[in-house]
Amino acid sequence: MPAYRTGLAVAAIVCAVLALSLGDAIIKSTGLDLPLWQMYILRSALVVPPLWWLARRNGARGFGAPGWVVLRSALLVIMWLSYYAALPLMPLSLAAAGYYTAPILITVIAAALARRWPAPRVLLAIFMGFAGVVLVLRPDASGFDLATLLPLLAALLYACAMVLTARKCRNDDPFALALALNIAFIIAGAGLGIFAGREGSFVFGPWQSLDLALIGVVAMLAAVVFIGSVGAAIAYQNGPTATVAAFDYCYLVFSLMWGAIFFGEMPGALALIGIAIIVAAGILSLPRPGGPAQ
Repeated sequence: MPAYRTGLAVAAIVCAVLALSLGDAIIKSTGLDLPLWQMYILRSALVVPPLWWLARRNGARGFGAPGWVVLRSALLVIMWLSYYAALPLMPLSLAAAGYYTAPILITVIAAALARRWPAPRVLLAIFMGFAGVVLVLRPDASGFDLATLLPLLAALLYACAMVLTARKCRNDDPFALALALNIAFIIAGAGLGIFAGREGSFVFGPWQSLDLALIGVVAMLAAVVFIGSVGAAIAYQNGPTATVAAFDYCYLVFSLMWGAIFFGEMPGALALIGIAIIVAAGILSLPRPGGPAQ
């Protein structure tokens, strides 16, 4: 049984989803018009130098199993591509609800591989969290078609990447893992850029000229991806997988918070109930003092 540092893991995943949700709010509030492939390249190009320096400072000279690190990076890059590709094809709430099956999938995959289910209260916390998400988002099922499978694919890819982090990359330096991921983003962006030039396409749009305002926004997004990629690695390396997955739902709580701060979008009664359920689920998933890690 690994020696978990659950407090560190919970703090790391909360910081990660806080940053990532802020990044989405920045994109929405600034009306960022960069195509996805260009954003991949610019954002990660700013992140790679500090990650390389921090990884070297921590003594990272390589990975225990480089093949697993490459696979993890590829899963996460394809995950984001799948999710972003789905957004123009369906309501945001339906895409988000599909994607937030990820904590359930993480718990199921980790339990199947370990041949050991988490405690019943942890399983209850996972499903409570998803119920809270549904109350917050209230997805419109009338928008269902084959495109709805894209956020579900993204959820599966994220779940596989996080379980892989916990099982195969647990002893790798988190800054080095984040460095590998952002190098993969640059490679993917360059690959997508070969097919760029399609006006109106979020993924394959033409290169956008840069000014100081746009560079500032990209710099903020670089800081967001820095915190998000490092935080997720630390979280799943150091905490019980099911517990960390339950706190992954906090993304929705922070999204509502940014919506209220930036756009005056106050949550309704059902959304507030959903937030309360998500918070309760996170508390319920925490290991009991003196009890076994789950």
